[in-house]
Amino acid sequence: MKIVFILSAILFSALFVQAQTKPVAKPTPGANLQAVKSSPAYSEVLLQKTELSAVLENLLLDFTDEYPKVKELRFEIGVLQKDLEKILASPDASRLTQALGKLIVRKAELATDVFKLQKQYSDEHPDVKRAKRKVEVFEQAIKEILP
Repeated sequence: MKIVFILSAILFSALFVQAQTKPVAKPTPGANLQAVKSSPAYSEVLLQKTELSAVLENLLLDFTDEYPKVKELRFEIGVLQKDLEKILASPDASRLTQALGKLIVRKAELATDVFKLQKQYSDEHPDVKRAKRKVEVFEQAIKEILP
């Protein structure tokens, strides 16, 4: 009888403790999205995209869409937009550092350089090859952080 009472007390205590502890909240997709949008990487890329968009809007007051600088800005803004979408899809906001943001911004600048060079030269030109290789180096570094 004493053993039954002790086991009952232990079982009751365990159930009581379990009922008192709050369940661990799983991160919701909305919470992760907010963490990603608050990350230094997202901020860095968004800042660059916003600055380029402002320059583009200013240029469009005086020039058409065919103006070379307008085309370059549209290209770079497009690259940054794609990278922002990749950042938003990241499941781990802790990896989204300012250094990653700077890598992404620099890669977009280099990709734009390739875009400009390809307007003048063929893909076999040494300058185009060098510029493409620089982009690849940055892409590889970004993939190490953001698979």
